Amino acid sequence: MTKSFNKVLVANRGEIAVRIIRTLKDMGIKSVAIFSDVDKDCLHTKLADESICIGPKNAKESYLNKIQIINAALITGADAIHPGFGFLSENPSFAKMCEIYNIKFIGPSSKVIEMMGNKNVSKNMMKEAGIPVVPGSDGIIEDMNTAKSTAKNIGYPVIIKARSGGGGKGMRIVNNQKDLELAFLSAKKEAENAFGDGALYMEKFIQDPRHIEVQIMADELGNVIHLSGRDCSLQLNHQKVIEEAPPTAISPEIMEKLYETSIKATKHVGYTNVGTIEYLVDKNDDFYFMEMNTRIQVEHPVTEMITGIDIVKEQINIALENKLSYKQDDINVKGHAIECRVNAYEYTDSGFIPSSGKIEALNLPGGPGVRIDNSIYQGYEILPFYDSMLAKIITYASNRTDAIKIMDRALSEFEVNGVNTNVSFNKKIMNDQNFIDNAFSTSYLQEKLNKKS
Repeated sequence: MTKSFNKVLVANRGEIAVRIIRTLKDMGIKSVAIFSDVDKDCLHTKLADESICIGPKNAKESYLNKIQIINAALITGADAIHPGFGFLSENPSFAKMCEIYNIKFIGPSSKVIEMMGNKNVSKNMMKEAGIPVVPGSDGIIEDMNTAKSTAKNIGYPVIIKARSGGGGKGMRIVNNQKDLELAFLSAKKEAENAFGDGALYMEKFIQDPRHIEVQIMADELGNVIHLSGRDCSLQLNHQKVIEEAPPTAISPEIMEKLYETSIKATKHVGYTNVGTIEYLVDKNDDFYFMEMNTRIQVEHPVTEMITGIDIVKEQINIALENKLSYKQDDINVKGHAIECRVNAYEYTDSGFIPSSGKIEALNLPGGPGVRIDNSIYQGYEILPFYDSMLAKIITYASNRTDAIKIMDRALSEFEVNGVNTNVSFNKKIMNDQNFIDNAFSTSYLQEKLNKKS
C-alpha cells in the first residue's frame, strides 16, 4: 500500500501557502492553514480543509511562534508540516521540535538545516569536498574590532551577510572602512527583526558576477539528481527581481560543472529533500559556492515549467520516505521560463514606496505560456505587516526571446486597483535592451537606477 500523510499543516501564508495547499489537494491529502488574527481572510485559509489562528499580527508571536505552530499541528491532528519559504523554513530548532513531537518536517533533517544554516560550517564542508568558496570570515563576526580586522584581511569591497534567512535582508556591501560600522549595525538590526537572529559574517564581494543556482532533489535512500539551473542575476538591494531557467548566459560546459559540483556537495553533506545550491560565476567563468538553501525557493516555478515536475509533490513524496520519482536521465529540459514577482510597492524617483489597501478590482493575465501563482482576490485587503509579494507571473516559451515577449504581454494585462504595485517597473525591465541581450550582472539594475537618480 502506498504511504501517504493524512493531514499536512502549512506553516506559512500568502502565495506559497496557496501553492502548497493546491498540490496537497491534488495528492488527496487534507491541509491545515495557519493564520494571524489579521490574516483570517487570506486566500490560503479559504482553500485549506481547516484553518487555525496561531497569534496576533506580529510575526514573532504568530508565524515565527514555534510552540504555537506545533500546538496547532497537534490540535488539528496533522502528521506533517510543510514550512514553505521564509519564516521557520530554515530554522533547525523548529525542525527539531517537529522530530520530537513525531510530526514529519517536510524538508531536510534539523541537523542538516543547522549545518547549512551556519555559513562557516557549510563553507568548511564545501572546502572538504573540494568545492571553491568565496573568501570570508572564519565564523560569526562578534564585534566591530573583528569586523574591521576581517575586512582588512579580506580586502575591500566586502559584503556583510546575516547567518539566518535570505531575501537580501541583513546584507550590506561595504566599499571602505568608514562605512563599515553603520553597515554592520544596520544589517544586524535588520537580521534580528527579520529572523530573530542578528549574527553576521563577512565575505569578499565578487564584482559583477552572475548569480546561478542549481535545483537538487535527494531522497532518503541516497539518490540525488538535479533539475537544471536558474539565473537569478537581475537583483536590487540583493533581492532577486527576475528569475529565469535554464541559465543561457553561462556556457553548457560550466553548467555541467555546476551540476556535477552540486550533486557532489549534496551527497557530501547527507542532504535529503529539495534544496538549492547557489553560486557566483565571475567574468572568467570561475565559480564559487555561496550557500545552500534548505527549502523550496520562491523561484521554483520556472524549474517546474522547463521540466514538467511538481517540486512540492516531490518534497512530500521524499518526506514519505519514497524513492525519487525520477532518475537523472528522466529529466528533459525544454524551453525557457521567466518569473516576475508582483509586489505591493511602486518605483518612483524617490525609490520604492510600499503600498497597502483593499483590492477594488483585479485582472490576472492569461493565455498561452502564462502561469500565475498568487494569493489575492477582489475585495482582499493588503496589509503592511508581512512580505509585500502579492503574486508571481511565470511565462514559458520554446526560447528566451519569446518568453520575454509573453511576459511583456502578461504584465500589460495585470491590473490591480486599490494598491500600487511594481508591475510597470517589471515591464520596463522586459523592454530593457541589456536584459533582452542577456548582458547584465547582479549589479546592473542597481547601477542603472543610481545613474538615473
